[in-house]
Amino acid sequence: MLERELENALLAARESEKIIKEIYATNFNVEIKEDDSPVTLADKRADAKIREVLSSAFPEDGFLTEESKDTKERLSKKRVWIVDPVDGTMEFVHRNGEFATNIALCIDHEVVLGVINIPMEGNLYYAIKGHGAFKIDREGNVTRIHVSSRREKLKALCSRSFINPKESELMNKLSYRLDGPATPLGAALKFCRIAEGKFDLFIREYGGTKEWDVAAGDIIVTEAGGAMVSGTTHKPFTYNREDVYNHNGYLVGNSEEALKF
Repeated sequence: MLERELENALLAARESEKIIKEIYATNFNVEIKEDDSPVTLADKRADAKIREVLSSAFPEDGFLTEESKDTKERLSKKRVWIVDPVDGTMEFVHRNGEFATNIALCIDHEVVLGVINIPMEGNLYYAIKGHGAFKIDREGNVTRIHVSSRREKLKALCSRSFINPKESELMNKLSYRLDGPATPLGAALKFCRIAEGKFDLFIREYGGTKEWDVAAGDIIVTEAGGAMVSGTTHKPFTYNREDVYNHNGYLVGNSEEALKF
């Protein structure tokens, strides 16, 4: 059941949280990468810690992480860890707490395990293929989570920092199905809110996200009973691709029905 993999993924998330919080409390510097996205010391050190923990436990596995050079060696690997150490660096920089750590295990191009840690909330979410999705709160209580059963008056989310006109236009067209305007929220927190039934729909009509932005969220939502598909083909995602960009965007909902539009 991938118990050892889950144990080490949770350990990696918690160890990296210590680093992230320590740097969050300082006057950290912000660099701009070649793709114009921000990066901080928290991203880099958390990435190194996660790789250290997971590679020590599983030395034969490959890695695809946001802050490490992609050598393509991973394409020959059966098992690959897909990691975003600080998903939502913009939110980290803005100090609004809406950032997360995403860790997923892909086997033969399918995500089979996912962990999302939200350091400033004290909540950690995880899922294993075929075994459901769960939430661990700051007191250590473990609860199985499920998407909502809403089919009308859907509660929608939108990106906190990156919503674009195309997404806004589509949300306006779908307003008859929604319970008011979409609520802004940062990073992978959106997957968690849908998985635990607090929200129902998120639309990403943007091709700039990458595998590490969605891999952990994908399995957490689907194991909670929801659905995630490509924005144009409406097909499930495959992972450990040579081209890591999600060119067609993606749709996340509490059911396949919610994504039919």
